[in-house]
Amino acid sequence: MASSTMTSSQSPRPPRPNLAFRRLRGQRSPGEFAAAVRRAAREIGERVSCDARYVGRVEAGEIRCPNYAYERVFLHMFPGRTLTDLGFSPRSSVRGRGAREVDEEPPAHTTSPTRTTGETEGACETYETTQNPHEPPDPHDPSDPHDPHDPHEHHEQNHEESDVQRRAFMTKGTATMAAATLGPFAGTFTGTAEAADRRVHRVGTSEAGALEEAVRRIRLLDDRHGADGLYRRAAAPLRTAYELLDAGTTRQRTADRLYAGAGELAISVGWLAHDSGRFDDARSHYAEALATARMSGDPGLEAHAFCNTAFLARDAGRPREAVRAAQAAQRAARPLGSSRLLSLLALREAGGWAGLADRAECERALVRAQALFERGPSESDPEWMTFYGEAELEGLEAQCWSTLGDWPRAARHARRAAHLQDPHFTRNIALYTAELADDLARGGRPDEAAVAGLRVLDLLGEVQSSRIQTMLAATARVLLPHRRASGVSAFLERHASLPRTA
Repeated sequence: MASSTMTSSQSPRPPRPNLAFRRLRGQRSPGEFAAAVRRAAREIGERVSCDARYVGRVEAGEIRCPNYAYERVFLHMFPGRTLTDLGFSPRSSVRGRGAREVDEEPPAHTTSPTRTTGETEGACETYETTQNPHEPPDPHDPSDPHDPHDPHEHHEQNHEESDVQRRAFMTKGTATMAAATLGPFAGTFTGTAEAADRRVHRVGTSEAGALEEAVRRIRLLDDRHGADGLYRRAAAPLRTAYELLDAGTTRQRTADRLYAGAGELAISVGWLAHDSGRFDDARSHYAEALATARMSGDPGLEAHAFCNTAFLARDAGRPREAVRAAQAAQRAARPLGSSRLLSLLALREAGGWAGLADRAECERALVRAQALFERGPSESDPEWMTFYGEAELEGLEAQCWSTLGDWPRAARHARRAAHLQDPHFTRNIALYTAELADDLARGGRPDEAAVAGLRVLDLLGEVQSSRIQTMLAATARVLLPHRRASGVSAFLERHASLPRTA
């Protein structure tokens, strides 16, 4: 049997051209396509130095699998596809299998690492990024020797950790990107029981950072595509997060990051359950996040957990619980110094009062929310609140007036919310427009309601949300008596042709 170690006399495996990637480039030149890659990277906060040479190397098969930064960019550019669909090889087939365990303390620095046993020359090159000397180093690029996050993470013997728990989050959100494309997790999270039995090291900053990145990716994907296709797959990273907590760490700062990351991930997964109509699952995840916050003494996480609990209680028909949870969130949030957070929590309280048909208390909470919002953003605002701008303020107020039965006022705020929403938040545009359609239908304006409803149907190819589909179904029922009106029949026919979700 031939040795798995490449000697200097052996020739590397000839590269196989990546025809799938070439087809995706289409009529664009390599330079034009490289520019599109750089633009896509900026859209998701990445920085890659892609040029025509890099594109040529990919198409020639010299780069069999991109590094993680390029992976995130390519999957953003081509939603619904996996790396395999793009013509790349599975990461496990091109990486070496160094089994050295790495703890939080970095090993002695190696200035000239040798190639890992069994790794071909082509595989060695798969993690290269063509770096423009005039651009600063990419902080997210695993091949960047200046990466400030983990000075030992890219040591040659650390290509593939043997511990499954560590490997699950060292991928910096790869599994979450798989959820975006509604593809499989490719075994990333299998074997956790065996890994727990053989865990020989404590987790560190790499896992904490990757956990935080997983939360960001789930939020980004939900903003664009809705919850239905993500929830089941997002549960796997959550299980792994709590396994990491159980493994422990030697540094308090890292432990705090792990607790906060696990709690935020529980909230994100809870929201996916919430938005896809799985209220019992959502309640369980939010309770898990709240328990994590209490154990770690994290008031920001506690406020976030109560915030989502209030929203869930309102949607589940428990308005008094919504009010109490929102008030508890405000108590936790006051020392944090974020007016925008307190504004959102006041809106959560207003939603509960609307459900109780208490117009006066609802209006008081809305006035408070508006006044707090007008104080503007601050450095104290939590990272998870990126969705909360003027559009969300208008949208939540529209929901309050709709619950109170003031359809014209609700429609006015819903229309403004849809107009103000950043195009990046496709799901929210669909949500606000669905709210507008329902308010117009109930307010006796069926033609306008049908136009708005058709706009939502146009967006359903990009968004999968049971919440939005439920709202459209209610609007369709309200419009049935007006099916002879101009435009209404077209909406009803298109809505009736929608595939029914299980």
